[in-house]
Amino acid sequence: MTKKLPDFEIYSRRYLGSKAKLIEFIDNVISNECKGSQSFADLFAGTGVVAGHFFRRYNIIVNDILQSNFKNYDTWFGNTKVSKSKILTILEEVNSKQEGIRMNYFSKNFSDNFFSEKNAKKIGFFREKIKKLKGSNLINSREENILLTSLIYATDKVANTCGHYDAFRKNLDQTQNIVFHMPKFNTDVSKKALILNQDANQLVKNIASDIFYIDPPYNSRQYSDAYHLLENLVMWKKPELTGVAKKYTNRKKIKSQYCLKNAPDIFQDLIQNLNGRYIVVSYNNTEKTGNDRSHSKISKEEILETLSTRGSVKVFGQNHKQFTTGKTLKKADHQELLYVCSVK
Repeated sequence: MTKKLPDFEIYSRRYLGSKAKLIEFIDNVISNECKGSQSFADLFAGTGVVAGHFFRRYNIIVNDILQSNFKNYDTWFGNTKVSKSKILTILEEVNSKQEGIRMNYFSKNFSDNFFSEKNAKKIGFFREKIKKLKGSNLINSREENILLTSLIYATDKVANTCGHYDAFRKNLDQTQNIVFHMPKFNTDVSKKALILNQDANQLVKNIASDIFYIDPPYNSRQYSDAYHLLENLVMWKKPELTGVAKKYTNRKKIKSQYCLKNAPDIFQDLIQNLNGRYIVVSYNNTEKTGNDRSHSKISKEEILETLSTRGSVKVFGQNHKQFTTGKTLKKADHQELLYVCSVK
């Protein structure tokens, strides 16, 4: 069975604002405009695909405010030694478990809405097993995070959603059985990123990097709402849930000010406190397209004005299909923009 359990890559996940299909564009711009750099800080890393692409080229700092992303980074960019055979044995054991799985916290809350009952029971069963293994010191912290990464990616694959957890489809059409695979994690013990889980505006006051890559939330859609279920699953504190989407209430610490009307001021504060040679900002041109929730909170003019206080600025564009929740139309002229500031 071991040979039949395939690895999966960092980009094998649906995620709002994912840059997986823009990596070549981002690489070309950074390679041409940020020459002589040795370090790269990804402040709003999300799934980590951009940091992952540059991991072998630069010394990487990777940060995100969500715990579910932070745990994944230890899988992809950590260097603590782990036992792959031990992890495989655990995954095979869980995958082979078909009968006798009892109802649990996860299945009681997320069956027949976000997941089939069978899959929800198995997700909760696996999460409880990870907790027990760590509590008994049978796995180390990175082995725990590798198992959590397997859990997160598999959960996304069978979720009855459009790629986020702000809502679920009315018809439960994701019924394939969940399977937990092995992440293709970093095995180079000589290479490790600085992995952080902080508010970006506070973090930049304490770090330096040649390149700062900035890809903040663009609109009013909070990632704390879109991925509350995965945050709940990773933290596993089993809080009471509210509303149709079954969200836990204490999400204030992971709410982003970049989704609010004062986003231009927050962005300005971030830029003024950066200590680097190059600032690369990824944003899009959706200021007036789609519905109100999809409008960008910071205008092109505001980005240019703020960056220009630190140095000279160039702008590059790439046509890119906008992620849709099923209600927002994909505009033919939608572009992802890269602003590159050479700091004075």
